[in-house]
Amino acid sequence: MAEAPAIQVSGMIPESIVDGVGLRFTLFVQGCPHRCEGCHNPQTHSFTGGKALAPEAVFEQIIRNPLCQGVTLSGGEPFAQAAALLPLARLIKRQGLHLCAYSGYTFEQLSALGEKEPAVLALLELCDVLVDGPFLLAERTLERRFVGSRNQRILNVLASLQAGKAVLQEGWQ
Repeated sequence: MAEAPAIQVSGMIPESIVDGVGLRFTLFVQGCPHRCEGCHNPQTHSFTGGKALAPEAVFEQIIRNPLCQGVTLSGGEPFAQAAALLPLARLIKRQGLHLCAYSGYTFEQLSALGEKEPAVLALLELCDVLVDGPFLLAERTLERRFVGSRNQRILNVLASLQAGKAVLQEGWQ
């Protein structure tokens, strides 16, 4: 069996309450094709930066805290590293933790991309919540939790996949 590719990691926050509901471990991946103007994490844009870590090494850090309720994949663009993140996402779900991903792609774009790149769809299917859409500086808001601009949606992934269209996540809005 082939070894899983390393995840290019920009940074990690072991205890976050701003990247989703509950106490979460937030993983910031390195590399982003969107390069949104006014991005909160411009240091993650380059695909050549960060540190290569094995999925198991990241998972070991996640489970150190027994109070951790979930994991948030942020960036950078997590779906640009879907194949590398898949083994980690499987470990997270096997541990019974909630999984959220932030993406500059919309749910519709990820669904279409997943038809060509199976790892994208597989990673999406493991997520409980998706915060989708690019950050738009002209739509910047501080009034909504867990999003940076008004165009971004907080979606229930399972319900969205079942419906074949974006379904908002209750309780996160």
